[in-house]
Amino acid sequence: MNKLLQLKGTFEQASSNFRPGPPNLPAGKSLEASKLEKLKKDLVELKRTWAQENILPGALVSVYYNKVAAKSNRIQGLLAKGSKNTANSSIVGARFTDDSSPKHIITHYIPKEILDESIARLDLSIQVLKEKFGGSITNDTIAKINLNDMAFPSSIIARTNFVKVIVDAFYVDKFDILVDDVEFPNEAIITIYKTDVKTVELMEKIGIKLSFNRVMDETTILLRPDELTILKQKAPYLISMAVSNITLLTKADFDFCVDKVISIPSPQNEPTIGVIDTLFDERVYFSEWVEFKNMVAENIPISPSDYGHGTAVSSIIVDGPSFNPDLQDGCGRFRVRHFGVAAGGQFSSFTILRNINEIISQNKDIKVWNLSLGSKLEIKPNFISPEAAILDRIQYENDVIFVIAGTNKPQDENKAIKIGSPADSINSLVVNSVDFNNRPASYTRTGPVLSFFTKPDISYYGGDGANLLMVCTSTGECSVSGTSFAAPWIARKMSYLIDILGLNREVAKALIINAATGWHKQELGDSTRIGHGVVPIKIDDIVSCPDDEIQFILAGVSEKYDTYNYNIPVPVSKDKQPFVAKATLCYFPCCSRNQGVDYTNTELDIQFGRLTGNGLKPINNNYQSAISGHFTWEEDARKLFRKWDNVKHIREVLTKSPRAKKCYDKGIWGVSLKTKERLDEKFGDGIRFGIVVTLKEINGVNRIDEFIKNCTLRGWLVNKIDIENRIDIYNIAEEKVEFTD
Repeated sequence: MNKLLQLKGTFEQASSNFRPGPPNLPAGKSLEASKLEKLKKDLVELKRTWAQENILPGALVSVYYNKVAAKSNRIQGLLAKGSKNTANSSIVGARFTDDSSPKHIITHYIPKEILDESIARLDLSIQVLKEKFGGSITNDTIAKINLNDMAFPSSIIARTNFVKVIVDAFYVDKFDILVDDVEFPNEAIITIYKTDVKTVELMEKIGIKLSFNRVMDETTILLRPDELTILKQKAPYLISMAVSNITLLTKADFDFCVDKVISIPSPQNEPTIGVIDTLFDERVYFSEWVEFKNMVAENIPISPSDYGHGTAVSSIIVDGPSFNPDLQDGCGRFRVRHFGVAAGGQFSSFTILRNINEIISQNKDIKVWNLSLGSKLEIKPNFISPEAAILDRIQYENDVIFVIAGTNKPQDENKAIKIGSPADSINSLVVNSVDFNNRPASYTRTGPVLSFFTKPDISYYGGDGANLLMVCTSTGECSVSGTSFAAPWIARKMSYLIDILGLNREVAKALIINAATGWHKQELGDSTRIGHGVVPIKIDDIVSCPDDEIQFILAGVSEKYDTYNYNIPVPVSKDKQPFVAKATLCYFPCCSRNQGVDYTNTELDIQFGRLTGNGLKPINNNYQSAISGHFTWEEDARKLFRKWDNVKHIREVLTKSPRAKKCYDKGIWGVSLKTKERLDEKFGDGIRFGIVVTLKEINGVNRIDEFIKNCTLRGWLVNKIDIENRIDIYNIAEEKVEFTD
């Protein structure tokens, strides 16, 4: 087996020299004046509606696009005024239509005078289009206007504003006010659109008095059913998202219990994993390894059954291989800091949100957190759950990672159902279950999230059918099944990689996902159930690879538009490069829940491949960031190249008769990350990333020594990830030193 290599070198940083061209219609397309007249009618009606409303000083306007709209295709001339009031800066929500072919609906909050400005621009554009262009204009004509090949035949509107209005109108179906009919029998967590009025003040205007403990953040509040009725009657347009506050836990299957005596030594300097779950029974044999804090409110009744799930989860993290020898992972034992936050088979999501904030802020020493609580309810198609959003924010702001169970399908449910919150957390590592034949478990629920993001990320063994997992609870050893019991095994691996081997979370997450992938094309639909694949049992199979493979990790920080290194010397044989390659990129972006389906604020677009005279030749033909000569539709960029996804796995397929590659420029390969922002703020500045690259020699030859030598000659510092050495270093670092006088 070849050891994992860590390459340390310099990533160069370069600003973007690309300037987008002037707006135009697609080739061969035209626009009629009647389309402008229709949109003007929409805005006039909206102006009349908002003139009668006095709750908001501004106006909420939803733009219905005729496609999944890339940032470059979104409105620029309408709902905008000057450089300070751009349309992009006023976005407060985004969702997709319910059609089989989804389209964007993007909501803006604008000053009411900008409505007047947009109506005026439409009015003038209609006049020019009819009088100067015969009521219709083509992309060829607009191109001539942009290039000054023809004089713009009017002075009543600026040339650039006219062109922007024409292009805006082409991509927009209509303007309207988006109102959802939401109904909940119990308390609901409501997110309202962000405006220039504080949420508490808005609620007071419509007759709802909110205490401080029912306000989560500047837009998220907890309402009773009667209060929700008032909001829907007086200002339904304020509601951006709504979910039930009462979350029923997904069922964990405990089949039987038996008495069995197990012993365990006292903990020493083992790493600590955080667990947020139901209660923990301190009478179990491994209780010395667990530090428990009960965070369930005193007024909530607690029964003996409320200790089962949490205790079982912690038993796997502490000592799982002792009673599951087939899953011996070589990671050893772990200590646990266990926070009991749920009881009675259900919990208040709002309370959990507050608890998680407090828990993480007071336990900064813990890097890996296991969360095996999940909702029976399916995730929503157009927005992230509040629980997932707060986990994503915590992970963006702190150097931690959550390992989350993918939630379970009820036993009596035959149809496919979506995963439940918080398994829709984008930054977290979400785990589904497979049986011991690597097939999706019978209780598997499916992704994706927001119709696009790959969730679950990976799968592991959670017990199914006759082959169940063993856990320890207060009543003894139990047979169980569920994603709740697959996730802790991955938490063990993540803690081993981060706390013992000293890798950062970006690299550790990329290693776990990369290890789950193969060399063959994944079957269509598998990713919705098992994610990128099934993670190997042994930690050795994650941090080492077969003799005919070279696996190395890269880590860095994106500081400018292009972060790159064109200095990776892949071995050459007979003027060819006999390798197929795959790479996995992970990063933790800032996310905005109020942006709906456009949830992640930052995109890192990866190109990895051979260096030619014309730049990189990506292994997955990703040219979407090329300066010229290539064009990619937004829908294709998301589907083919995972645009806006914070996990990107690219690979070449290993065929039955693979061929060696043409060698360019002495066999040098390179990697480039292009940083793109969805909003005007620069959330991607200083974002860390981790990349895992695997090269497979198609003839079975071990070329790792040649690779190490070539890397060293080119200035790379090459470290072999030697488990024994890393464990020794960890143990020495964790030793307690006593000073004597």
